Amino acid sequence: MEIDLQKIKRIHFVGIKGVAMASLAVWAKESGFGVSGSDVAEEFPSDDVLRRAKIRVLPGFDASHIKKTKPDLVIFTGAHEGRENIEVKAALASQIAVLPHGKALGEVMKGKRKVSVAGSHGKTTTTAMIATILATSGHDPSWAAGCGEIFGLGLPGHKGNGEWFVAEADEYVTDPHHDLTPRFLWQTPEVLVVINIDFDHPDVYRSLAEVTSAFVKLQSQQPALGVTVVNADDVASRALMGGMTEIMSYGFSPNADVRITNVGYGTERTFFTLAYRRSIVGEFALKVAGRHNVSNAAAAASCCRAIGISWEDIREGLLAFGGTKRRFESVGEVGGVRIYDDYAHHPKEIAATLAAARAWYPKERIIVIFQPHTYSRTKALFYEFAKSFRDADMVAIADIYASAREHETLGVSSQILVTEIAKHQPRVVYAKDYEKTAMYLRQHIRNGDVIIFMGAGDIYTWSRKFVNKFTK
Repeated sequence: MEIDLQKIKRIHFVGIKGVAMASLAVWAKESGFGVSGSDVAEEFPSDDVLRRAKIRVLPGFDASHIKKTKPDLVIFTGAHEGRENIEVKAALASQIAVLPHGKALGEVMKGKRKVSVAGSHGKTTTTAMIATILATSGHDPSWAAGCGEIFGLGLPGHKGNGEWFVAEADEYVTDPHHDLTPRFLWQTPEVLVVINIDFDHPDVYRSLAEVTSAFVKLQSQQPALGVTVVNADDVASRALMGGMTEIMSYGFSPNADVRITNVGYGTERTFFTLAYRRSIVGEFALKVAGRHNVSNAAAAASCCRAIGISWEDIREGLLAFGGTKRRFESVGEVGGVRIYDDYAHHPKEIAATLAAARAWYPKERIIVIFQPHTYSRTKALFYEFAKSFRDADMVAIADIYASAREHETLGVSSQILVTEIAKHQPRVVYAKDYEKTAMYLRQHIRNGDVIIFMGAGDIYTWSRKFVNKFTK
């Protein structure tokens, strides 16, 4: 369905609290559309974003919401039953235009020069870094990033007056019930940035080869004069090296066009040096931790260099970037104990975050509270999860947070996962829920510890609850 945005006055978002939906809703509000949405009552990282954007959120899902808000367009997410959602059905019955989020994002990007940031891990951070560089260098881009907030920049969505639109490009499918098109295939980027390609979303992809095929197809949709920015350190991404677009590679590899030559750490700072086609560009600094974020920064720098941004503007933009909500986000301090919140829910993300924490805090005890996300992912990556906590000193595993799309446990549980983790990290326990976790922490924490609450489920609320409990 083609949508003429010039004829749209009001947009209603079904499942508006999803971070990708919220960022698009903010873009729509700033673009002058009337915006409303609906979602479950559960607290989400996007709640504060929607409040700040003054976007009305109706509780639950009900056909009456469509009559009440009178939208010209309804955008829905693959969660909450997708096209089968009662509000989406009511809109269709009233002949109101309906679009899934992935297609809607592709539609609003039309008419702009497009940067799409794809990858199994790191795409949110890299999207935010690129948007920050463009914004601080005076280009006033539009952007849509899947996070609660971009620190140092603002809300995760923005309608800019500049020529560029920077968007996160998600490989998950458009609507699991009706449309298995990968969501990023609704985008046709002039510049495609691919951070990495990994096996994830086992509920819709059967193998790494299937995931890779989706990325190759996205690259094939680029215009003839497009640029693909590729991670030279990622083996799976080599499938993109033979594409018809111009290739700019980055990474630690000596063969990378933009090469990371040195990495060092100061007090809550990360320093690194870049070389461009064998000539040293200079030193850069970040306010975020870890080699994986140095790699993300090199990807952002490569993208911005490809579109004509100076190295000095890139340096200033990267330093201005303060991180994103739920990516090793500092939540507070309790009795000399630092508390962080992190979205990591894949073994490689867990390992990268813990390596970053260890780099910043080499002598402190690192305690991880992890909530596995979905039975399908836990089962498919079971043994990888078990090995991913080696940089932690103590680990507590909460119950698995199931997807709304899941209806069986697939024979896995957090207790079984704890048994497997213990083969690699003996200081691991099962802590069923927040109450058990808080009890465990009260018994074990001491001055100087670093606690990281980690996962993609409702564990988002736990870190703040723990801080609030002990600071009152």
